[in-house]
Amino acid sequence: MKALVWHGVGDIRLDDVPEPRIESPDDAVIRLTASAICGTDLHFIRGTFSNMRQGTILGHEGVGIVEALGDNVRNFDIGDRVVVCSTISCGYCPPCREGNTAQCDNANPNGPEAGTCFFGGPQATGPVNGLQAEKARIPFASNTLIKVPPEVSDEQAILISDIFPTAWFGAEMAKIDRGDIVTVFGAGPVGQFTVASALLMGASRVIAIDCHEDRLAMARRQGAFTINFEKEDPVATIKKLTGGIGADRAIDAVGVDSQHAHSGPAAAQADKEADKFRQEVAQVAPENAEHQHVDEGNWVPGDAPTQALEWAIASLKKAGTLSIIGVYPPEAETFPVGMAMNKNLTMRMGNCNHHTIIPQLLELVRMGAIDPVEVLTQVEPLSDVISAYEAFDKREPGWIKTELLPQN
Repeated sequence: MKALVWHGVGDIRLDDVPEPRIESPDDAVIRLTASAICGTDLHFIRGTFSNMRQGTILGHEGVGIVEALGDNVRNFDIGDRVVVCSTISCGYCPPCREGNTAQCDNANPNGPEAGTCFFGGPQATGPVNGLQAEKARIPFASNTLIKVPPEVSDEQAILISDIFPTAWFGAEMAKIDRGDIVTVFGAGPVGQFTVASALLMGASRVIAIDCHEDRLAMARRQGAFTINFEKEDPVATIKKLTGGIGADRAIDAVGVDSQHAHSGPAAAQADKEADKFRQEVAQVAPENAEHQHVDEGNWVPGDAPTQALEWAIASLKKAGTLSIIGVYPPEAETFPVGMAMNKNLTMRMGNCNHHTIIPQLLELVRMGAIDPVEVLTQVEPLSDVISAYEAFDKREPGWIKTELLPQN
């Protein structure tokens, strides 16, 4: 079968690989009818998340049809249409029973202390082969798969595999109260769903910060206020839009590939922090900090890993809340904790508990409360996955979220 395989930083290939098979009584095998490209996948190719294993199939978003079931998988039938939870969970360990399925004790082959196990990730997360393929093995399938209602299309369901629940998780961690002003740093796919989630939870005003006009335009269509950090100082503008107080809640939907301003009033401060940012990039992307694997403008690491965090902390009101859903690798050890501590901020962060959240989002979509397809901008065949990655990586205009259709 065909699958997108990671061979090294800056090196991904559409390869012929063996079809998956049942390896454990808790497994299922599904035929993928849709997968997708996520910003998290780019971290592995840019080198801003290290210790990938050569030969790992990428991708952690999937919708498909069940083709084979292990003996312990008693809640599905062959032929069921399912959405894949991006994080793998057993469903019966203490964290899973508490709803903290991203911290399952049993899913990660590296042991219970290893933390989150997800598809298509680095050594520390398994590794488990991913979903940008024609078929996939699903460990702990009873909890990692969720049936898709007939009223929900594949296009809708693929957006509920990871980015919508991750955004919802971020909004939940922010503890949004009715009337709150919420800032969302990053208007990519997760940022768009974070805007939607915050509004559904009762935020009176959502402010989206990014530098790409097409992404800001999409956020405005949802009703968000927008700030282009290449044209305005985001902290000063947020203060202006909040009566000088600052936001009640801030959500970092960017992560380690954050960028600083290269023009406008915020660029002067970035120049002062240039050495610090270079050290951060060297810390998180040792194989590509000097652009050793950049190819015709692709696979460029973000140039300021803590920039979104700094802006979020500086623009929050005193005793506000910071929620972090942007991905940071264990190697990221720089954090503006002093600024946060002296403002009495509450900080919450982590990987999404997909199994806990996906069922309610499927129901919201089924009943017509929200249509996630508004964020889907491209549908490409798996055979064109490399060119789709290149366009998405460069953030070409109009490339916000891409669905991949396996040709099987």
